[in-house]
Amino acid sequence: MSLSVRLAHRAGDFTLDAAFRAPAGVTVLFGRSGSGKTTIVNAVAGLMRPDAGRVAMGDRVLLDTARGLCLPPHRRGMGTVFQDGRLFPHLTVRQNLGYGRWFAGGSAGTGTGRVVEMLGLGPLLDRRPGALSGGEKQRVAIGRALLARPRMILADEPLSSLDEARKAEILPYFERLRDEGVVPILYVSHAPAEVARLATTVVALDRGRVVAQGSAADVLGDASVAPAGVRGLGALLEARVLRHHDDGLTELDAGGLALFLPRVALSPGRVIRVRIAAQEVILSRDPPSGLSALNILPGHVQAIRAGDGPGVLVTVDTRAGRVLARVTRRSAERLGLTVGRPCHAIVKTLAIAPQDVGA
Repeated sequence: MSLSVRLAHRAGDFTLDAAFRAPAGVTVLFGRSGSGKTTIVNAVAGLMRPDAGRVAMGDRVLLDTARGLCLPPHRRGMGTVFQDGRLFPHLTVRQNLGYGRWFAGGSAGTGTGRVVEMLGLGPLLDRRPGALSGGEKQRVAIGRALLARPRMILADEPLSSLDEARKAEILPYFERLRDEGVVPILYVSHAPAEVARLATTVVALDRGRVVAQGSAADVLGDASVAPAGVRGLGALLEARVLRHHDDGLTELDAGGLALFLPRVALSPGRVIRVRIAAQEVILSRDPPSGLSALNILPGHVQAIRAGDGPGVLVTVDTRAGRVLARVTRRSAERLGLTVGRPCHAIVKTLAIAPQDVGA
């Protein structure tokens, strides 16, 4: 079941004029602060009424301003996860989860077992929110949203208030929700690493308008879009875990090429996503030697895009997939890079952070 959204709204100097479709899986609204992401989520949830628009979940229309139709939030069937957990502080985790099930019209204990197991909430059931970490609170908030039996989950930057350790704790649960197809998710983020790990579809926003929509690999690697700025540009590769080495490295098979990462806690055979930031890639025209870098990906220059400053973005087509390198214009000229020319993309193993790797 897909979500269809068309919205127009003006608030002060900000104008929203956006239309997109969110299919099954995780659709990420991606862009800088102030691009309209939260406004869209609030309109979909029924927390604000736009000047004009239509929102439909499959054949069920939630909003149609032309017809004067605007369902209230409690009739839209949306489960919402905010930046903070917004749990009831006087209730235990068990009771907070029970509220979600009660809201859906079921008894407090009905259907909670699978959600508790999926989110690892068993040891927390008798605690109150004040005794939980930020990551634990968000897991409870996700569980409460699921137990409300929503048609879709709206996640409005659910990791933005967490540190890197807590983000690493939560991301696998969103990956599991995506992979098990529990419920479609509309997810708001301005962090490229989150988008790369989670998204099945990306809707890139800039100043209230959709500037691109497609797979995470296509949108994150599109220099003409750059919704998170040039430092957010990067390649997204899919690779298979080949083996773990005794020196703490994991070897991947990326289209027949070896790719080494710091140890990944996944068994051999698993297919994973790896984001490689464009600024972490250097280029060599000839096969390099005498380098400390372990990841050398041969390929051909597919495109060169120059910006207003001293940098250029070079797209290299390799067997592992499309790799992006952000280098200076001077370096590109010294190497004599042109479209179709052979070159090698070089990536330091330790430049690939744990948050850039996902199942």
